[in-house]
Amino acid sequence: MVFSNKPLQFIVAVLVACLPLFSSANTATDSVHAKAEVKTESKVLNIKEKEAEERKEYIQHHLLDTHDFHLFSYVDANKEEHHIGFPLPVILWDEGLHLFSSSQFHHGEKAAESKGKFYKLHHEKIYRVDSAEGEIQLNNENHHPTNVKPLDLSITKNVFVMLLVSVLIFLLFRSLANSYAKNNGVAKGIGRFFEPIIIYVRDEIAIPNIGEKHYKKYMSHLLTVFFFIWFLNIFGLSPLGINVTGNIAITACLAIITYIITTLTANKNYWGHIFWMPGVPVPMKLILAPIELLGTIIKPFSLMIRLYANIVAGHIVLGSLIGLMFLFKSWFGSTLSFGLSFAISLIEVLVALLQAYIFTMLTALYFGSAVEEHHHEEEAHH
Repeated sequence: MVFSNKPLQFIVAVLVACLPLFSSANTATDSVHAKAEVKTESKVLNIKEKEAEERKEYIQHHLLDTHDFHLFSYVDANKEEHHIGFPLPVILWDEGLHLFSSSQFHHGEKAAESKGKFYKLHHEKIYRVDSAEGEIQLNNENHHPTNVKPLDLSITKNVFVMLLVSVLIFLLFRSLANSYAKNNGVAKGIGRFFEPIIIYVRDEIAIPNIGEKHYKKYMSHLLTVFFFIWFLNIFGLSPLGINVTGNIAITACLAIITYIITTLTANKNYWGHIFWMPGVPVPMKLILAPIELLGTIIKPFSLMIRLYANIVAGHIVLGSLIGLMFLFKSWFGSTLSFGLSFAISLIEVLVALLQAYIFTMLTALYFGSAVEEHHHEEEAHH
């Protein structure tokens, strides 16, 4: 029987085709070892995935606003986890005012009871549940909670730090003003450190960008914004996990305030250059007017995004480098990671001041454009 016109090639092809059947054949012992190795590898992968998820949650938790201050956790001899920190007041409006301590949440593990209603935390958002053992129901499509969400007016971690910084700024500059009054215009104490900074904001930011005629009415806002952002950024470098200026709602409020002040104090030249730009043909004026009007909104939007993105990026980088210490689990890798974290922390101290300076500088530029007095002498000659 003839199988092929080229029997040698046919035999070689058959042998090659059957070779995997012989070469991959394992003994019973080899199969057991292979399965054990797969299980071990799978277990190691599960542990690594769990650790990676924990590092990710650590970074995300650091970025989130919370209803309490969490300092650290530890596991006792009975393998029970204990959280060390201090709670903050929870203020809710849900068919009436509800006021209680965030410690009732037990770090999100239990529901808090107030006036016969029960509330539970989900990703630091508060939702109403049916009972003390009630669970938050999630939508099958987008996994968003379907429970009733009360109006949350709580003193969260970010709110607490903003109030603290506001009181600190008030007391600091009140004492500086009193020292001027008592010492014939000479600063005393800590005021000697802040006086050059105030003069710098006035002489290098306000006057060059706004002008000597109008800068005084904006100085209070510029100084408040500068020190408010700077102090918040410094607090953000503490181990307490404070991330106020990394919250886009906060940066949006600061940008909106700048926009409102710019809009309300702008002169007729400012609006004239937006809606009827001088020296431009009429058809182009009709095209440029909506673009210029949109530009007034884009300016505060860029303020908001610039501050938010830079602060969040710094926190993520620092959190990732700290997480590498637990990933390497070696003297060399962990030491290197610690060194990088320390170096980035020093850079973040500079970034904290730099972001306050940039926000204040751009705010002064917007104020300056709003009160700038234009002289169209060249247009008169045409």
